[in-house]
Amino acid sequence: MTRAPFRLPPWLAHALRAQRGPVPWNAVVRGALAAGPLLLAGVLAGRTSVGVVAALGAMLAGVNDRPGSRRASVGRLGLPALAGAAGLLVGTYAGRHTGAVALTLLLTFLGLLAGAVSAVGPVASASGTQLLVTSAVGAGMMLPEPGWESALIYLVGAGWLLGLRLVLPTPGTTATGGARLDFRFDGERAAVADVYEAVAALLDATGTPEATAHRAALTAALDQAQDALAGPRLRRHAGSAAERRLHAQYAAALPLAEAATALAWAGRPVPVRAAEGPRRLAAAVRAHTPTGPLPAPTRTAAALRALDDALLRAAEAFDRGDGGRLHTRRRGARSLLRTALGPGGREYGFRVALSFGASAAVAQALHRTGWYGSHPHWYWLPATAVFLVKPDLGPLVSRVLSRAAGTVLGAVVFAGVAALVPRPGGLIAVVALCGALIPVAARHFAAQTAVITVLVLALLMVGGEPGASWNRIGETLLACAIVLLVGHLPVPGERAGGVRARLTAAADAAYAYLAHVLHEPGDRARRWTLRRDAYHALAEAQAAIGRAAAELPALARHTEGTAEVAATLERLVDTTTACAVHLDDAGSLDPRHRERLDQLLAELAARRRRAGLGTAEKSVEKETGVTQIR
Repeated sequence: MTRAPFRLPPWLAHALRAQRGPVPWNAVVRGALAAGPLLLAGVLAGRTSVGVVAALGAMLAGVNDRPGSRRASVGRLGLPALAGAAGLLVGTYAGRHTGAVALTLLLTFLGLLAGAVSAVGPVASASGTQLLVTSAVGAGMMLPEPGWESALIYLVGAGWLLGLRLVLPTPGTTATGGARLDFRFDGERAAVADVYEAVAALLDATGTPEATAHRAALTAALDQAQDALAGPRLRRHAGSAAERRLHAQYAAALPLAEAATALAWAGRPVPVRAAEGPRRLAAAVRAHTPTGPLPAPTRTAAALRALDDALLRAAEAFDRGDGGRLHTRRRGARSLLRTALGPGGREYGFRVALSFGASAAVAQALHRTGWYGSHPHWYWLPATAVFLVKPDLGPLVSRVLSRAAGTVLGAVVFAGVAALVPRPGGLIAVVALCGALIPVAARHFAAQTAVITVLVLALLMVGGEPGASWNRIGETLLACAIVLLVGHLPVPGERAGGVRARLTAAADAAYAYLAHVLHEPGDRARRWTLRRDAYHALAEAQAAIGRAAAELPALARHTEGTAEVAATLERLVDTTTACAVHLDDAGSLDPRHRERLDQLLAELAARRRRAGLGTAEKSVEKETGVTQIR
């Protein structure tokens, strides 16, 4: 009898897993030029506290400085910075003019607001995080400057990093023959080229077990390209010729992605040369050169004919360079508000408010008892709780383990460094080094925590506060205990509301896409937009389900069955894509497509019932008018 191989439990395996990828050297350079030089400028000017606040703004902006386009970085860095400045303003005045009880209630309310808003998306989550962290810092640090001045200085620090992001060119950005490209669009070019590479990889994987993973990678590439192109224009009105060309190249990738998905659904290998065309298009995007001749695939099936036609249209779009309207996701204020006030936002807001408010209350109580000793500032405890309570940073137990390990490591390292380096010059150099390491350390929460712990302790020591490394360890462990307790408390309404809300949104998007394909197959532009919405919503749901599955069993059990629902939805969207391509070619569905759709709708209804998500039939009939495919 063979013994099953030993496997770590999901909650522990996730804590040990790190992201992989190339070193983001551009972000490393920006990190080195951000917090350290700002702190040095403040020290040289005799305004050390100003340098500390500006460096803090640059550091928190650096946490959000992820790969992508320059235009997308304006919102990704700018909106959280504005929220952070608002938090610093509110926290500073509240800390000076209110008592402990009123301050705790105010911080609890901010936690409720920021937690609900964080459910909207990544940028909203980063904004909520900075709002809460800086409100705790402003209330507990007692900066010498008035609140409005501290908020302005904080914005200057974050704006300095954003300016570096927009202005610094990417090394080696050259076209064929050595001609330098317009570096402002290097992120957009890379994102669009990655889409064509993902299409080629999916075509290579067609007919193999890896096809599903490559289709998911194509979805991620399309999402990144949409986000890269959807930021504010760098030119007024219709944009520059380079912008219009990039929009055209992205739009041309949509029918290619559709045809490749239909081929993967069919499950039969395709000729090797089918992937050569998308790869040549990817190279043309990266180098800003003509496409040259594109090999046409064999036109023996509907999806292969669609791929051939899409390649021809792509070559024409590359030559013409007119992008037209960008097929992008648009969420109105009503939709965002509905997400924030929905079950996911309510549950998230409740846990953030309770964790943040309880941590602030405990920290102030310890402050009054003199537990903090030589460093009277109590903000570390609630600020730590903010990072720990965020589900988009990973499962709860993984965050707690990583935060505890990272803080202990960072505190130990800083204690040794602080004993060796001169002050303040050596500490400023430590801040600059840690700023450069943040983009690399972002691959694992524990590593990022360790780097930020060293950076913040160095900032505080330059500002005149004792290092107090061991106190920080105690506060972090206390925050871990509070968040673990709050994370396992029952909440009003249904547990795992965020996961269920995202899965419901994915189902609604899938039904809308199916209804459009069946009833309005000729409107391709609308079809591609709905297809993108369906796959994007599905990817968000699958990511949330994956994080929930890696929780401790007491929490993971609340999302049992949701992974099966998501898998069925994925097959439904893939089948809908295959139906769309077949309808374009033949004008009607064949029995194979009809039977597969009927089977998937029935399977989806059964799985939704077992997962406690309601029945699919009612949603389909109400939203799309589709019950069975005849």
